Amino acid sequence: MADGAKRANAPVNVICMKWGDKYGDEYVVILRNMVARHLARPHRFVCLTDSAKGLPADLETLPLPACPVIAGREQEAWRKLSLFGPGLGDLSGPTLFLDLDLIVVDALDPLFDFEPGRFCIIHNWTHPDRRVGNSSVFRFEAGRHPQVFERYARDPATVVAAHRNEQIFLTQRIDKAEGAVWWPAPWCVSFKKHCLPRGPAKLLVPARIPAGARVVVFHGEPNPPQAAREWRYKGHHFMRPARWILDYWY
Repeated sequence: MADGAKRANAPVNVICMKWGDKYGDEYVVILRNMVARHLARPHRFVCLTDSAKGLPADLETLPLPACPVIAGREQEAWRKLSLFGPGLGDLSGPTLFLDLDLIVVDALDPLFDFEPGRFCIIHNWTHPDRRVGNSSVFRFEAGRHPQVFERYARDPATVVAAHRNEQIFLTQRIDKAEGAVWWPAPWCVSFKKHCLPRGPAKLLVPARIPAGARVVVFHGEPNPPQAAREWRYKGHHFMRPARWILDYWY
């Protein structure tokens, strides 16, 4: 069997994280459903969480890995670094991390076929001239790169003071080890940057899905349910509802 065919039949992992009350349990369920509809190969979907109480019994969960967090920064994404620590249970092999507030709009299988074995991440849209990733969607080999978490856990205060967010630190550490690989630019897009029309047109024309997109990322506001309806932004303007979101968000 060719290497590509072997990879297509080998089980993979898709994981997410949920802590605190920023996102409801429905975000995890909807993400699990979107992955099931858009990933053809055998896969294991796992949510790492501090409370599985409200999640369906058939949705696999693992305890949120232990991670030192700076006081006042509990809701920030520094906890993602614990994915490179010892708290992933028996997870092994290719593992795709997805944020809760995104929409899967096309097949995810290419995200496992692309650059197998490498660490792949979005090239941050806000810094195209710098080697900075966006950690909304990244793939890694579970158990690999323990130095990422070890360095953070050894002195989190110093790491947080030196890096504006976890994705800058993560990209730098992986780059130092072996070099981060960017996803092809069309695959993972920003709702605000790539889907919304520019300027005043956003008041009249709904957002659209760009050609080639597989995942639409909703960083900050609006979140997917907000964007699906008429939504006020910056306190006084309105954005037209993107009804197509409801074709995926269930």
